[in-house]
Amino acid sequence: MYMIAGLGNPGRRYTGTRHNTGFEALDRIALHSGASLNMHKFEAEYGTAVIGGQKVLLVKPQTYMNNSGIAVGGLASFYRIEPENIIIICDDINLPVGQLRIRPKGSAGGHNGLKSVISHLGSEDFPRIRIGIGEKPEGWDLADYVLAKMPQEEQAVMDEAYTQALEAAALIAAGETVKAMNLYNVKKKPGGEG
Repeated sequence: MYMIAGLGNPGRRYTGTRHNTGFEALDRIALHSGASLNMHKFEAEYGTAVIGGQKVLLVKPQTYMNNSGIAVGGLASFYRIEPENIIIICDDINLPVGQLRIRPKGSAGGHNGLKSVISHLGSEDFPRIRIGIGEKPEGWDLADYVLAKMPQEEQAVMDEAYTQALEAAALIAAGETVKAMNLYNVKKKPGGEG
C-alpha cells in the first residue's frame, strides 16, 4: 500500500495560501481519482484510491504544518506503510512558482512540515514532490509570505503544477520515480513554459 500526503494548514483562513500547496495538489488527486477524504484518524482526513495501479491512502494532516508528521507517522504505522511508499507533496520557496522538484529521498531542506514527517517516520527515505511557490520578496517576513493568498495571476501556473503533481505521484506509485523526475524536474522558462 502507498500513501500520498499533501501538507498544509487546516481551516478556511488558510485556503488558497502558498503554504497549502500540498493540500491543493492532494485535492486535485482526490477529485481525479473519485476519492473522498471521509475517514478521520491520527489527526488526519483521508480516503482510499487507486493511483498508478496501487491502492493508495490520500492524506491531509489536520494539525498545523509543523506537526504534519503526527498524521503521516500514525497512519503509516497503523496501515504498515514503509517510508519508501509514502509520497509527500509540499510547497517550496526555493523554486520558481509552479516548478516541481521530485526526489526519492533527502533532508527537510528547511521545510518544517518535512522535518516533522522525517521525525515521526524516523527516516528521510520517502519520495517527495515539492511545488515551487517562489522566493519571498525582499522585506517580507517568511511566515507572512507563505501564509498569504496565492495571487490570481499565479493560479494558472499552479493549476498546471497540481496536474503535474498528480501525474508524477501516479508514476512514483507505479515504481517509475526516475521517469517522474526526468519528466517534471525541468526548469520553467519565464512566462510559465517549460
